[in-house]
Amino acid sequence: MAMNHLRSVKHILTTNEAIRIGWQRTFATGKAKKGSKGGGAADAPKASTLSKEVKASTVVGANILKEGTDPKIQPDSEYPEWLWHLLDKRPALSELRRKNVETLPYEDLKRFVKLDNRARIKENNSVKAKN
Repeated sequence: MAMNHLRSVKHILTTNEAIRIGWQRTFATGKAKKGSKGGGAADAPKASTLSKEVKASTVVGANILKEGTDPKIQPDSEYPEWLWHLLDKRPALSELRRKNVETLPYEDLKRFVKLDNRARIKENNSVKAKN
């Protein structure tokens, strides 16, 4: 009995080892990386080499061209007014439904029509999917 149990455990171990070896990642050269003990130091993010002055005065990573530099941060008065309202919270459909449609400003009315159409389309699609 013990011998059969030992054989099944041995079979499971060799199967797991084969699966593990089959799923190992190799690099473009086809050879596995040697000498690495699996330490987390190589995978850790490296410290930034940019100084604090550069980070505070430029938009790091905003340059999309091969040549050129990252743009400098300008004073708030140099940017358009609409830029500061991009992250403002806009009313949800439930809030817009509670308000009187005739008194809504144009932007809110446009948003209400868009969200209401989207909700109706989703509802119609779910009804069609059930049939």
